[in-house]
Amino acid sequence: MIVLQKKRMPPSMIVAIAAMAAVVVASNILVQFLYGQWLTWGAFTYPIAFLITDLVNRFHGTEQARRVVFAGFATGIVCSFIGTQIIGDFGPLVTFRIALGSGTAFLVAHLIDINIFDRLRTGTWWQAPLISSLVGSSIDTALFFSIAFSQSLQALDPSGDVAWANEILPLLGLGPMAPLWVSLALADWFVKITLALIALAPFRFAIRSLLPKTI
Repeated sequence: MIVLQKKRMPPSMIVAIAAMAAVVVASNILVQFLYGQWLTWGAFTYPIAFLITDLVNRFHGTEQARRVVFAGFATGIVCSFIGTQIIGDFGPLVTFRIALGSGTAFLVAHLIDINIFDRLRTGTWWQAPLISSLVGSSIDTALFFSIAFSQSLQALDPSGDVAWANEILPLLGLGPMAPLWVSLALADWFVKITLALIALAPFRFAIRSLLPKTI
């Protein structure tokens, strides 16, 4: 008799999935709190998701990295649903466009990140995590802010009021003139790029400390 045994998930994968879920939950909570004029606290926690994806990709491969991303995506859907049920001063904390933009940006950006990382994994140690994170972060920012706030996509949710995000102001307070959401997107992108560079340090530490044990 042949007994088929289910392949157990490595403890490191359980940790990675839990970490991704924690980052998504924390970011969804912290995005409600402003940091300065152009950012929320969530902007500082969300980029950690790309570090988690890249580490899983490096140690376990693309299939497992996608599994972690899908777990984060599912967590984000739950968070968005909860947000739609919480009514603030100006309506639901999470509108349909914000939920759509958040989910689309997360899934597309991280799947592209995984593919780029995989293509570059045999190069110099920093190329795969840096380039994949830079591209993924840029796509994430562009997709989220345009889907959630651009006036040109108002048809996605005709009843949603995004007039506040389309107020014409000097870009980042300095000029030229642009919709408010463009300033918010640009500030968010700067933070993501900065943290992608900083994340190279823990990525390097992880592969130096753990990779020999996996060979």
